[in-house]
Amino acid sequence: DTIARATKASDSSTRSHTHALPCFELSSAHRRLPPRERITRLRSSSVVVVRKKTNTMAAVSASLVTPARSLFAGSRRRATTGRRAMRCVAAAAVEKDSVSLVLLAGGVGKRMGADMPKQYLPLLGTPIALYSLKKFAEMEEVGEIVVVCDPSYRDVFEECEVSKPVVFALPGKERQDSVFNGLSAVREGAALAAIHDSARPLVDLKDAARCFADAMEHGAAVLAVPCKATVKEANPDLSIAKTLDRSKLWEMQTPQVIKPDLLKRGFELVNEKGYEVTDDVSIVEFMGERVQITEGSYVNIKVTTPEDMFIAERLLTEQ
Repeated sequence: DTIARATKASDSSTRSHTHALPCFELSSAHRRLPPRERITRLRSSSVVVVRKKTNTMAAVSASLVTPARSLFAGSRRRATTGRRAMRCVAAAAVEKDSVSLVLLAGGVGKRMGADMPKQYLPLLGTPIALYSLKKFAEMEEVGEIVVVCDPSYRDVFEECEVSKPVVFALPGKERQDSVFNGLSAVREGAALAAIHDSARPLVDLKDAARCFADAMEHGAAVLAVPCKATVKEANPDLSIAKTLDRSKLWEMQTPQVIKPDLLKRGFELVNEKGYEVTDDVSIVEFMGERVQITEGSYVNIKVTTPEDMFIAERLLTEQ
């Protein structure tokens, strides 16, 4: 809704606006530094920006003058209004320390256009991935955190003191390979494996707890929000084939929570059939098993572009 309001404001504006977007370009000298040193330099230096003419982003800046809490609280309420009958109330109890959190932090982040993976860029002075690490470490349901990352970035997590055990796994070529590696590092006896994108620093822990409970009851659950955009199916020649029923469409988020044995059986099928999946619950879907939607919040954005950084900073400032 924020972006929609911003776009509307932009369309009605007759002036050309200029907005500063983060540009995380480092000098050649910075590029030769070890990852940790690069992060330290970014955190301590002044913000580097580029000027970019865009009516839409100028309007986003104007709309975010409104306190972010009230702005996004409305979005969250609209996500639940009229859909309560569709939700299953989770009754399954999730025991203390029974969840293994797999934090995916091995992505490259090409769309950010930065010289380091987006999850390590400083967001209000803290690497993005550490927000998720610290948050999930506060949950009594979480017994351990498995960080899937390149070894050169391990010290980012090792230097962050949290109350839960932290173990590491290597990233794979594709997301499903990274998830498999993380799952392989999950301790024996874990009741649930919760996979979370480290580029989602704004996840709400109450939403995560409800997702844990749904997964305990149904075997697999995922945080998601109703799709707000009109989505159309296209033909190979890019002509429109049909408009999809928006009332049935949901945008997937993370965490995606699955019972480890179920996920392991799913990986066996995926590997046998040669399937490629872009999210974790798809592995369960291929088995014909149920995946429960846990309704989340539109605030749980994935930081992918410089514009996302701008919005995330504003939201974090208001928290």
